[in-house]
Amino acid sequence: MTARPLAEENPALPKACIPILCAECGMDRFCALLGLDGTGTAKRAEIYRRGQVLFRQGDTFDYIYALRSGSVKTSVSGKGRRVQITGFHFAGEPLGLSAYAKKQYGCAAEALETSSVCKVDVNRVEEIARTVPSMYAEMVTMLSVRVQQDEQLIFLLGTRRAEERLADFLIGLSRRVASRAYFPTQFRLSMSRREIGSHLGMAEETICRILARLHDSGCITLTRRTVRINDMERLSAIVSSAPVD
Repeated sequence: MTARPLAEENPALPKACIPILCAECGMDRFCALLGLDGTGTAKRAEIYRRGQVLFRQGDTFDYIYALRSGSVKTSVSGKGRRVQITGFHFAGEPLGLSAYAKKQYGCAAEALETSSVCKVDVNRVEEIARTVPSMYAEMVTMLSVRVQQDEQLIFLLGTRRAEERLADFLIGLSRRVASRAYFPTQFRLSMSRREIGSHLGMAEETICRILARLHDSGCITLTRRTVRINDMERLSAIVSSAPVD
C-alpha cells in the first residue's frame, strides 16, 4: 500500500503506523456532522501496539472508534473460553457501533499491528443526534455495511468449501483495499494463518495448504505475509465454481 510518510505528522510514531486522511475515512461525514476537527475533547487520537486491547467484551460503550491506520481483529468468547474471531478491520473503518443497543461492547477488539485510531465520545454523538437527524442516518449506513459483511460470512461458513471461503476472503480484502485507493492486487496479511482459520471456520493447516496450492498454481504470489493476486479471474472462478480456460 502506498501512503504518505507518517513522520511529517508525528515523528514520535513508528513508521509502520501510517494514518489515512480524514477525507479517506469511512467516518468522515459522521465526524463532519459532529463538527469534529480532531482537536476537541470529543475526538481523541490514540496509538495501540500489536496485542493491545481497544475494548473488551462486556465493557461499557463509551466510544466509537475510527481506525486511521493499521488493523484490528474483533472476537467473541463463549463458554469454556472458546474464542471466535468475528472480523478484521482496516484503515477507514469504524469499530464499536454494534454496542449502541445494549450500551456494552459485544466483542473484544485487539490491534493486529501498530494502529492509530480516533475515539469519538458516544455522549457527544447522542447530544448532537438530538438536533441533527441525519446523524442517525449516517450511523445506520455504517451499521448496514457491517451487517452485509456478517451476512456474507454466514453464507460462506454455511455453503462454501474451504478453498472457496479462502478465495472469497482474499477477494474481499482486495476490495476493501481498493476502496481506500490503494493497490488492490497486493497487500499484507496482518493476521496469522491461525486467525484467518478462526474467522473462516477452518484449521490453520488447511489455510496453509490452500495458500500454498494457490501460490504453486500461480494464482497468487505469497511472500511470507504479503499476497499478490496474479489472476483475479481465476480466484473469482474458485468462489463461483466456474471453470476458467
